[in-house]
Amino acid sequence: MTPAIALIALFLDVIFGWPDRWYRRIGHPVTWLGRLIGALEQRLNRGQARRLKGIATTLIAIAAAALPAILLQDLLGVWGAAILAWPLVAARSLHDHLRAVLHPLQHGDLTAARHATAMIVGRDVTQADQAALTRASLESLAENASDGVIAPLFWAMVAGLPGIAAYKAINTLDSMIGHKNARYHQFGWFAARLDDVANWLPARLTALLLALASGSPRSWRIARRDARAHRSPNAGWPEAAMAGALNVRLSGPRAYGDRTSAEPWLNEAAPDPQVADLDRGIGLYRRALWIAAVLLLTAAIA
Repeated sequence: MTPAIALIALFLDVIFGWPDRWYRRIGHPVTWLGRLIGALEQRLNRGQARRLKGIATTLIAIAAAALPAILLQDLLGVWGAAILAWPLVAARSLHDHLRAVLHPLQHGDLTAARHATAMIVGRDVTQADQAALTRASLESLAENASDGVIAPLFWAMVAGLPGIAAYKAINTLDSMIGHKNARYHQFGWFAARLDDVANWLPARLTALLLALASGSPRSWRIARRDARAHRSPNAGWPEAAMAGALNVRLSGPRAYGDRTSAEPWLNEAAPDPQVADLDRGIGLYRRALWIAAVLLLTAAIA
């Protein structure tokens, strides 16, 4: 049952995405979760015992997503659960965002490319050149292929609608409060660690899918060699696999506001990516999705 839920949700997302008119009218389940998390953070992230309050916020948000999903899955069956899981898979959105960067880069429009890249990365790209924009976009593609697509599908396969709902709550919590700064270091500690655990296996599965889609042993070899150098225990795996598959270097120093983060290179000996490499990376992502779909279909049949 649960692999079928994941498979149907993936195909619904690939075919339809999440229509803009729906987003304008009713928002999106992740934005609904975001409002709840934001309200809890505003109320609780103050005074003493911030770590305990952060744990409570995390558990409340996960319960708010997972408990209704448990009831609805039993009530609605496979197709109903899959339709509700559909907006929690971001396969088409990720593809479209990367195409929005690729198109202006292919036409030499750095201003539009910077604007599109800023929509998918947290670093400062206001002065980024073509190579930096391409590199940032490929890193975002690799990381979000894991966090936004493979991880939700994995947890849907494991636990159906409750699994994917709980995962999206964890991932949204991490993106909102899982930061290592004065405001969130204590309050978001539990959410950040939980996100690391939830993404541990999906990140490595994403790297393997990218390596299989590339048909190159180099991709998996670079992932195994360089992933641990990344600041994240998980993001380095798909990013290093992407770097190895395309034979380019990724990560490296980047700007965040008024500071520069001296990140290590992944596949350092390779050249910087070119615009054609971004096109190749998007194609690699599509092939990895097909492999994931075949695996889900096999599991559903079995």
